[in-house]
Amino acid sequence: MAYTPMDVRFPLVLTLTSNQEPDMKNIFKSLIILGVVLLGSCSDLLDTEPRQSLTPQVVFADIEGYESFLFSIYNRAISFNYYGQQMMIAPEIMADNLRIIANTGRYIGQEANADRAHINLWNFSTVNNFRGMYAGINDANILLASIDDVDADVGRRNRVKGEASFFRAMFYFDFARIYGYEPGQEVNGWNLSAVLRTNPTLGLSDADFRARATNLEVYQTIESDLLTAIELLPTAALATPNVYRISRGAAQALLARVYLYWGRFDQAETLATAAMTSAGITDAGAGLMDEEDYVAGFSVFPNPESVFELEIRAVDWSGVDGVNNSISSLTTNVLSSAQFILTVSDELLDSYEEGDVRRDIWTETTRTGSSEVVYRCNKWLGAKGDFLENLPIIRASELFLIRAEARYRNGNLAGSRADINALRAKRGLENVDGGLAGNALFNQILQERRVEFVLEGHRFFDLKRNGLDITKHGNFEDVPYSDYRILAPLPQPELQLNELLENNPGYN
Repeated sequence: MAYTPMDVRFPLVLTLTSNQEPDMKNIFKSLIILGVVLLGSCSDLLDTEPRQSLTPQVVFADIEGYESFLFSIYNRAISFNYYGQQMMIAPEIMADNLRIIANTGRYIGQEANADRAHINLWNFSTVNNFRGMYAGINDANILLASIDDVDADVGRRNRVKGEASFFRAMFYFDFARIYGYEPGQEVNGWNLSAVLRTNPTLGLSDADFRARATNLEVYQTIESDLLTAIELLPTAALATPNVYRISRGAAQALLARVYLYWGRFDQAETLATAAMTSAGITDAGAGLMDEEDYVAGFSVFPNPESVFELEIRAVDWSGVDGVNNSISSLTTNVLSSAQFILTVSDELLDSYEEGDVRRDIWTETTRTGSSEVVYRCNKWLGAKGDFLENLPIIRASELFLIRAEARYRNGNLAGSRADINALRAKRGLENVDGGLAGNALFNQILQERRVEFVLEGHRFFDLKRNGLDITKHGNFEDVPYSDYRILAPLPQPELQLNELLENNPGYN
């Protein structure tokens, strides 16, 4: 079934922990009115009512309404404050993969790892339908609270439930890795993470102030949601439009990633293998792009390796969005109106092995006003037109590298090398040394992840989750793992509004 966008909005009252700055210090402001963008389906489900008169009662009258509300959650994920830009770029510039070549004010603080310059997924914002992570979590809670009661085909109902469970898990996981340490990697015992909410907040009667849960409690919630999703979702083959919706393989892959962060390496290997099976990926590398297709694959939609890809269409943004906010505009100069403020760091460029096709994602070019050699990124060329592109969130190559790392941690060095070599064979490289072991093998895995996922939002988190210092480029000093800047600060208005919240250490 093909799904096409509809410009349908209705007012929905959602009460969250606190996602707005209070106008007055002692006023309890936790009600916000969200104009939820709904995406219609092939059934034209909402055409019988004038769009301006839609109410929650109308939207949730049948399964089509639930599906439309679900698609609005997809729309949250493509926000420029989320995967549409911030979650792809910030983890690269906060580590050692990117450098700034033009000061527009963007990412200057993150490049220097300045005080309070981090990733913010908490605050209320009006940009691109992103109203903080808790708005998306509450959307998922609303669906999960009542989807079992709707009169509909069981398979269709289960799919909505599975997708909502996946999104709640993804939202909490991203929140947890930004605002907290991974379980087992705490500094000085600090283990606070997100504020957990798994029931919908629909009005003042549902609203309350809560303290932050521990990282273990949050990870257990994420695990539960993804296990639910796995049981309910259908499979989806790579390189088909089915990867635009969350599938069983996507849920398995995300859970494998979660287990890797969690240090549960047996389960990480098991879930990565299960995701490969669900998506039709073989141990020998079937499902990975061939060497000659690698660079061009990022201008193919869906990406040939996508297990889960967020589709963005022209209707999802205005004309100025591409120039002002797209990854393409910030990392390339293919179109003359591009900002082109970010390029590859010298350290990353020098780290590529000779013959590695992944080096070809960088093309030497020039920038007006600069005499230095700079490079554009060929992963983000805006190939759908006007800076527009899709967002591959989980690719097949990640499953090999999750499994390689998990196998290394569990002492299966031969299996770890086999997974690395399956990927390297598709990237124009020879096998690693047959005796590679210990720290050398671990560092090889990190290097493969660095060159494979540059500008896909992994680098900072790969260092952080392993308890490593954040390495930097040029004259910027490395950030010790024990440094308070590893974690993001909670927004000050949230702390003022909710006395139960504790800020992360170091932020006074």
